[in-house]
Amino acid sequence: MNIILDPLIPLMPVAVLAVFLVLLVGFAIWRGLPGWWLRALAGVTVLVALANPALQDEDREPLSDIVMMVVDRSASQELSDRGSQTAAAVDALTRDIEGRGMEVRAVDVPDGIGDAGTELMTVLSEAQAEEPQSRIAGTILVTDGQLHDPQRAPELQAPLHTLLTGRSTDWDRRLIIKNAPAFAILDEEIVLTLKIEDQGAVPADAGETVDLAIAIDGEAPETYNVPVGEDLNLPITLTHGGRNVLQFQLATMDTELTDRNNAAVVQINGVRDRLRVLLVSGEPHAGERTWRNLLKSDSAVDLVHFTILRPPEKQDGVPVSELSLIAFPTRELFLEKVNEFDLIIFDRYKRRGILPALYFDSIRQYVETGGAVLIAAGPDFASADSIYRSSLGDILPAAPTARVFEEGYKPAISEIGARHPVTESLEKFAPNAEAEDGTPGWGRWMRHVEVTETSGHTVMTGINETPLLTLDRVGEGRVALLASDHAWLWHRGYEGGGPQLELLRRLGHWMMREPDLEEEALTASVEGQTVTLTRRTLAEGVGEVTVTDPDGSERAITLDEVRPGRFVASFEGTSQGLFRVKEGEIETVFALGPAAPREFVETVASGDKLEPIVAPLRGGILNIEDGIPNVRMVSEGRNAAGRGWIGLTPRNAYVTTNITVTPLVSSWLFLLLAALLSVGAWLREGRR
Repeated sequence: MNIILDPLIPLMPVAVLAVFLVLLVGFAIWRGLPGWWLRALAGVTVLVALANPALQDEDREPLSDIVMMVVDRSASQELSDRGSQTAAAVDALTRDIEGRGMEVRAVDVPDGIGDAGTELMTVLSEAQAEEPQSRIAGTILVTDGQLHDPQRAPELQAPLHTLLTGRSTDWDRRLIIKNAPAFAILDEEIVLTLKIEDQGAVPADAGETVDLAIAIDGEAPETYNVPVGEDLNLPITLTHGGRNVLQFQLATMDTELTDRNNAAVVQINGVRDRLRVLLVSGEPHAGERTWRNLLKSDSAVDLVHFTILRPPEKQDGVPVSELSLIAFPTRELFLEKVNEFDLIIFDRYKRRGILPALYFDSIRQYVETGGAVLIAAGPDFASADSIYRSSLGDILPAAPTARVFEEGYKPAISEIGARHPVTESLEKFAPNAEAEDGTPGWGRWMRHVEVTETSGHTVMTGINETPLLTLDRVGEGRVALLASDHAWLWHRGYEGGGPQLELLRRLGHWMMREPDLEEEALTASVEGQTVTLTRRTLAEGVGEVTVTDPDGSERAITLDEVRPGRFVASFEGTSQGLFRVKEGEIETVFALGPAAPREFVETVASGDKLEPIVAPLRGGILNIEDGIPNVRMVSEGRNAAGRGWIGLTPRNAYVTTNITVTPLVSSWLFLLLAALLSVGAWLREGRR
């Protein structure tokens, strides 16, 4: 029961009357009136009557206390016998707490989304927000102590305890990738930094060295014996562009907690630093400047341009060796340093006696050993002085017929060109809509050298559907023949122009063996756990793709054709690690999941990360291995944990179901008493 005030009028007027009463009594005392005390009692009686004191009686229903129990169900809790330890602790504590009339709010903590790890404090904060703080008597965490969000710990008003799973004999060995770049320049050495670390109660037979197997792009691994506990600097040189997959695997001991952190996969994208291009122009013409501007506009291209401005057949008595302002280093370029170029372009070049046959033979060998040559043919290609009549003719994919068409035509994409990555969907880059006759929406060219295909693939055709752009692989290198020197008309915007920049960009990247432009390729892109397989081919169909999971199991996946030459399929990865994908003779690898899963970085149970959170709340960190603790009731502010026990603080919360308010005295009785006191004061003062 409580005494409360239930004023008959607002409190402000009551306060004003109280001030007036004090002034009135003070005046009476100053005048020496003998009845001042009776007047004061009368005023107080009136004020009490207006304040209306009452007796409040509440009907209360007690509420049970709540104990929060946060249970770690992350992947690291599945190691050893931690699962059974967790189940036993949760069952025993739940029975003990509920037997004391308390409620248990159990919340499970799964693995975080992606590679977030164990978000123990995040889940605790969300669970606490859903419960009234006045009823929470304590919080119990059942975990291995390896959480990844301690900074999100909530403010608690009751004790916090941690029960640690695991064993005192647990130990683990892990592989750490300390430094691994996402990109690396081809043919330049990079250094990866690795470290092998032991945690926990390391046995004597663990050894100070361990075998480390290293595999690149799924090839046969090489094994090295390396020390434990030291930084290992591993020099790597990438030899091909695109994704390079490096797999590291430590030898595993039977007594380790897990082998999930004994392996790591690193994916490094190989990129070219700068492309060295040699452009050899046979004579000045309108398209020469277009070639030069195109190559010079790319900051990643180092261009060497060799132009014959004055043909040697001009009979003016000037020796050939003196036709240039400076002596051009032809021997150095075409014999000694030819292999330093990534691409050689012959633009309307014909044999003039400047480059001996030995130089052309050197270029042929350069292609066969991995180089690339692009021929932009003019009328000279159909003449007797054509470079086709040199050693280059042995590697060119088409032969001239000696005919040159001087008439307008629109280049067209061939049937196989619609599947080839150099020309597929090139119409999308046309500046105009498709014409009524179905031809692409780009301008015409005005010259076409007639050639016949001898090898390779014709991806673009010209007049009478004869080859216009033919591509071929020769040995380790690549060759392209463009049977026209009028590609510059697109660049100049003739009849609307055309996608010259896109065509030549793709062509150059294909010749540089960029993975995205390989005509026969199998790639895998990963987003989360979803894997998308893409098969590019010049064939009209493909077979099933065989996917080999990290555990060695295989499955067959059927690809669907989404456009000519491109087949796609998707599937959900169920495990993490290195996957192998094979279709026919083409095989690739990809990694699913992080290089080192966060949940398995530290696997030995420890309360070190939770100590700064538990200590201020007077809680305890106990090992389940030592026995499941008893539960005791402790007062607020007292130590809440000891050897073999944990404490909870009773909250004594309740809910009010009914309130009864009874006035202490009748207001009329107070007013009558005030009147009597006033009359008494008047009589006393009047009698005097």
